[in-house]
Amino acid sequence: MNYNIALVKGDGIGPEIVEGAVEVLKKVGEKYGHQFIFTEYLAGGCAYDKYGKPLPEETVEGCKNSDSVLLGAVGGPKWDNVPSDLRPEKALLGLRAALGLYTNLRPAKIYPALMGACTLRPDIVERGFDLVIVRELTGGIYFGERGRREGRYGEEAYDTEAYSVMEIERIARVAFETARKRRKNLISIDKANVLETSRLWRQTVNRIAEEYQDVEVSHMYVDNAAMQLVREPSRFDVAVTSNMFGDILSDEASQITGSIGLLPSASLGDSKCGMYEPIHGSAPDIAGTGKANPMATILSAAMMLRYSFDLSEEADCIENAVNAVLEEGFRTADIVGNSGAEPLSCKEMTAKIIERL
Repeated sequence: MNYNIALVKGDGIGPEIVEGAVEVLKKVGEKYGHQFIFTEYLAGGCAYDKYGKPLPEETVEGCKNSDSVLLGAVGGPKWDNVPSDLRPEKALLGLRAALGLYTNLRPAKIYPALMGACTLRPDIVERGFDLVIVRELTGGIYFGERGRREGRYGEEAYDTEAYSVMEIERIARVAFETARKRRKNLISIDKANVLETSRLWRQTVNRIAEEYQDVEVSHMYVDNAAMQLVREPSRFDVAVTSNMFGDILSDEASQITGSIGLLPSASLGDSKCGMYEPIHGSAPDIAGTGKANPMATILSAAMMLRYSFDLSEEADCIENAVNAVLEEGFRTADIVGNSGAEPLSCKEMTAKIIERL
């Protein structure tokens, strides 16, 4: 099979980690008889520098015409003072909207080899955890009406949270289907004791739950969810929540795994074309030093194979290779900890993973 993949390397360490994932995909293609055709497009700060805007039309059209998109990271302090509507992060929101990507899947699990890197108490870590946060991606406060106005105490700013029944229904169904393929447990996270959008969210999830009698569903306020993620992460299987809550909670979940450099994500819609990216940022302070951890991007490529191309065996191959490298004690600088291992560079870690394929 031939697959056209749009590469949006972005800023900071983005080019380095995307190149690592490309090398892994090439090896997988060689092993399984697939051809991955890569086309590069600019987005983020690098696009702003060249075109004066973070998301050129060429990038949008190129991504739309591809079978899937692999993205590195965007942004950095270099662009902190550009107008808000031209910030590099706008490229992510624009791509998600243009591609109709309303679901973000963020898995978080503890690798046995990295239990010592987890900041939680040993008795909590020993129970293990393997969870997926299903985040609504194109609605809510990030896309609501916003502005500034004269208020009671002078100038004030406002951002509006709004959700339609349709938006909640479709993300709920994704979450129930995901739970059905795992341990059949779904926790819906909201703030229904305060927010009207959350009351509609809870009401809609309960109605959709009637279609999934085999999935156990419960509700949790977002503040309690933030506490339970660090108190008892093993209780979570699949969690579904709104755009902003999902953004915050998935970053929290990443930290209890031992390193944000290990966590992939998939942004999906109704078509097979998705966008896959590590959840970490552009880390401009280590860009070009070789210290970047390519694993999250490589695991994002595995998610691409699984969700966009239906290549489960190939995805398993990548995930098993990453696990094998960790079990053998190889580490990049961010996860070396007190292991005594000599940290590998981005290219060296990529090479080790390719060897294990």
